[in-house]
Amino acid sequence: MAILEKKKSNSKTGKIKKRAEFVRWFGPLLDALRELGYSGRPQEVSNKIAEELKLEDSFLDETLKSGTNRFHNQVAWARQYLTWEGLLDSSVRGTWKLTEKGKNTHLTYEQAHELFLKWVEINHRARKNKNKADVISEQEEQSPEEVEISADTNLLEVLQNISPSGFERVCKELLREHGFENVEVKGGSHDGGIDGQGVLEINPFVSFKVLFQCKRLKGSVSRAQVGDFRNAMIGRAEKGIIMTTGTFTTEAVKEANRNGAPQIELVDGQKLIKMFEKVELGLKPKVVYEVDLSYFNKFKD
Repeated sequence: MAILEKKKSNSKTGKIKKRAEFVRWFGPLLDALRELGYSGRPQEVSNKIAEELKLEDSFLDETLKSGTNRFHNQVAWARQYLTWEGLLDSSVRGTWKLTEKGKNTHLTYEQAHELFLKWVEINHRARKNKNKADVISEQEEQSPEEVEISADTNLLEVLQNISPSGFERVCKELLREHGFENVEVKGGSHDGGIDGQGVLEINPFVSFKVLFQCKRLKGSVSRAQVGDFRNAMIGRAEKGIIMTTGTFTTEAVKEANRNGAPQIELVDGQKLIKMFEKVELGLKPKVVYEVDLSYFNKFKD
């Protein structure tokens, strides 16, 4: 897609301007949160931006080399910059919320770009081993969370590099940790795309059988693949789950939630990581403190 700076430049600053695609979402992100009542979950916000700007599915389905959705990653970085500027509340976990300053702020592209350059400079000074181009390059290819822990092993990378059968077995353990009982992996049979099954007990009176499929990949699961899985599970279980280390196309999401058909839960790579973190499966917790640059920036002068 065409980027932010139309004027040609051979300087490092010009290269930075060209690479920073996520700046275009600064204003729309603020607008989306206003539309949502000043707060929203990350996916809600991304969906609202896509809806308001009528973004094409082909763009929304683009992924990075890691398999992360490019658009959602860019929106996450837009959110990070707006948080540094004090327009979004950094203390609300899992929910993006406008501050009082953010509620009354409307950004043009030019204003967003100035804000971006300001914080690139601050980040550059804080990370002396990185030049400005490197800082932006990181942000284009990784999520805000990954950049903060870039020295650590990436869980998604680990999952993408185990064997397909190994991924099925680890998904089995993950489901058990999240309350599923009688979880079984079907092994090599792959009956109609069904990799395993389990039982989820809601309460002592209500439980239901769940079939699941595991896709260890870096790309996107298509609408056809979701449809094939549903056809295989109809009449055999009340619920279906597809877990992947990649992403789902927009059409796949629509198919999974199609009216009149059994709903299928979709767990992409990012949601999968959160599920591992919640039960600390294969993970060792540690405390990491990140310097809040926006706080200390007030004391520069």
